[in-house]
Amino acid sequence: MTLSPSDHALKSLQTDLAALIEQLPTLEHGKWIQRALAVIMRLTEEEIDRLDWKILTASIEDMERAFQVFYPYRHVRKVTIFGSARLAPETPEYKLAAEFARYLTQQGFMVMTGAGGGIMEAGNVGAGAEKSFGLNIELPFEQGANPFIAGDPKLINFKYFFTRKLFFLRESDAIALFPGGFGTQDEAFECLTLCQTGRSGPVPLVLIDQAGGTYWQDWDAYVRKHLVQRGLVSPEDSCLYTVTDNLDVAYEAINNFYRVYHSSRYVGDRLVMRLKLELSDADVERLNEDFSDILVKGRIEKSSALPQETPDETAELPRLLLYFNRRDTGRLYQMINTISEMGAAAPEASHPEQK
Repeated sequence: MTLSPSDHALKSLQTDLAALIEQLPTLEHGKWIQRALAVIMRLTEEEIDRLDWKILTASIEDMERAFQVFYPYRHVRKVTIFGSARLAPETPEYKLAAEFARYLTQQGFMVMTGAGGGIMEAGNVGAGAEKSFGLNIELPFEQGANPFIAGDPKLINFKYFFTRKLFFLRESDAIALFPGGFGTQDEAFECLTLCQTGRSGPVPLVLIDQAGGTYWQDWDAYVRKHLVQRGLVSPEDSCLYTVTDNLDVAYEAINNFYRVYHSSRYVGDRLVMRLKLELSDADVERLNEDFSDILVKGRIEKSSALPQETPDETAELPRLLLYFNRRDTGRLYQMINTISEMGAAAPEASHPEQK
């Protein structure tokens, strides 16, 4: 009896699943694979409809494509450039974005854009295809991959905004926003929200305008008047971003952030901050004096990699450990800036940007 294509696919899946389950105890990430499979198994017993399964499947397929594209570049720092799709190549903002992207690649960064026109196209133009990623989403108007990233293997087509946004933020080591519409404003506030709430690791956020432009200055004035003054956000939250019409200031905001700071993660209740070089005891004492207000208990302490972090590709890097209150993120950014100043003259803090 000849199997139909669907029957053949089902039989192949059954064979693959049986082999996978057999191998789970020996797989490096077997625990997480098991949990993912268990979720899908539980859903088969729930009252969900066809559309729910389509959303789940398309979301996983979005993530599968993105994981595969980004994995070979996981050790290279990347900067996302957001901005309007409607700004033409002759506009000052477009030219500025292209120049900014060109500089980033010269410093060892790669550039990510939404793959569309306007500022997104400028980012891909300035970075060049070899150093560019495009995270595209199909829209009824405006959006299609620009010719400078179209056909490139680092162009990823997403079905959903939420999966696309996940990878913008997951892969970004810095975010630059040029003037734009609702989408750009959405990205600005979402990036700030995720950084402020600790759902995204600390990254520099730079808001860039043309020389003499007031787009982001007016935006900042709104934030300070209607959010800061009314106590809806903390005054220190303005430290989460830099507003400038000078590319040199934008470059320095990103370079300075990673001059000493490398990355961070939580181990239990403690924030583990990885550094490119070890601070002196006097410097750590100064951090305790200046930033004790962000601790829920204890002190800021130097450390090597914790046992819970292994295996970890950053195991050789020195650490700072602290019980961060997870609330005063603006102050945490101030602390990172202070750490950068402490190690500014050290040769170990130089680029290229590898993580």
